[in-house]
Amino acid sequence: MDKHENLNLTMSLIQEQNPSNMHVTNGEHYFVEEMKKQACLAAPLIMVGFLTFSLHIISLMFVGHLGELPLSAASLATSFAYVSGFSFLLGMASTLETLCGQSFGAKQYHMVGIHTHRAILVLTLISIPIAIIWFYTEQILAALGQDPRIAEEAGSYAQFMIPSLVPYGVIQCFIRFFQTQNIIYPMVVTSGVTTLLHVVMCWTFVFEFGLGSRGAALANTVSYWVNALLLVIFVRYSSLCSSTWTGFSKASFQGFPGFLRLAVPSALMVCLDMWSFEMIVLLSGLLPNSTLETSVLSISLNTTSFVWVIPEGFSAAVSTRISNELGAGNPQIARLAVWVVLCMTLSESMLVSLILLLIRNIWGYAYSSDTEVITYLADIMPLLALTNFLDGLTCVLSGTARGCGWQKMGAYINLASFYLMGLPVAIVLAFVLQIGGKGLWLGVICSLIIQVLSFICIVVKTNWEREAENAMERVFEASVPRDWVS
Repeated sequence: MDKHENLNLTMSLIQEQNPSNMHVTNGEHYFVEEMKKQACLAAPLIMVGFLTFSLHIISLMFVGHLGELPLSAASLATSFAYVSGFSFLLGMASTLETLCGQSFGAKQYHMVGIHTHRAILVLTLISIPIAIIWFYTEQILAALGQDPRIAEEAGSYAQFMIPSLVPYGVIQCFIRFFQTQNIIYPMVVTSGVTTLLHVVMCWTFVFEFGLGSRGAALANTVSYWVNALLLVIFVRYSSLCSSTWTGFSKASFQGFPGFLRLAVPSALMVCLDMWSFEMIVLLSGLLPNSTLETSVLSISLNTTSFVWVIPEGFSAAVSTRISNELGAGNPQIARLAVWVVLCMTLSESMLVSLILLLIRNIWGYAYSSDTEVITYLADIMPLLALTNFLDGLTCVLSGTARGCGWQKMGAYINLASFYLMGLPVAIVLAFVLQIGGKGLWLGVICSLIIQVLSFICIVVKTNWEREAENAMERVFEASVPRDWVS
């Protein structure tokens, strides 16, 4: 019996075992049940996102008390770290949302661990060239025209962050490992403990030990290692992971080409998105009154990143639901999951956007006492509200893409929407029509509109039965015998 006959037999057995699930309709009962499942997944994932995001914010808050130069350098180094390293590791780890999720749904539990082992190995290797780039951060920033003093301080900050690359990759892999098995609350606990310890370490390293901004970078590194160690301990000793985490085996060191075929477009999908927002801030430095423009757009980016954590939780939830159900051979439930998360995200995005509009005249006081900054930020807040609404939709649709394994298609969409349309429009509006920072942000909105329309068209035309077959084929081709695992 060849592999195609095996695949057809497996699909038939799954359909026989799940006859009711193969004919799920969009009835009220199924809609409500799916909403409950996604809400139970998304809520703790949002908490994990907020706690993880807060680490760098806490560090910058401590550095801010050291003066303007250390704060500028630390902010620049953090932005550089995300653009040149963290975003790539995050994108590659997101591949596990497809591989682990579909394997778990297909009850190939040992493959969940093997995929995770393989991802950890790949991300560790990828960390080496990233570490080299970070080591020369000062020279790179100076070559890009940054102030030599800021470049020197930022370079030192980035070098102290180099040891955080490996634990960051491990954490991102474990998040997907737990998430795809619906094991969420251990991540909330470990993230909470890490955040509390991070506050203490920042105070100790920055002020007590007198390390300055380098102490904040060192605190980030230690915190990542603490979080990674806590997750490793839980995986090693918890019975919840006994069927999926069986330790490293020879199978973990095989199948790298197949993993990379999905991981590279997955990384590009994430990076192309993140890089475009950073480029908007960089372009603001070329505008007249660049100090004001850069300050306001940096605050705008920080604001949108903060509220983005909420739809990102929904995105992770729907990615898990879709990958699990496709792997289990339940295409109609996977289809239903998409429409449920869109409805939930529409409600959440409208509420958050309304809040942003209501606080537009006071939000600037959280960042500055400069009247000009506060007034300009109030003027741009309606654009941030619209950005939040659109970005929430693109976020959960990207989660749909990860659950189905559409990373390559997602990378093409992000490339076209941001770099062929959004950025050119932003440049024309800001520099040719002289609209300034608002013009740059309107370019972002243009990108998000194209993203939403592109993903919606793909979702509407999707043959979900065929996607279930593709998922089963992916699981079958990647699977190794259970007795290879030791």
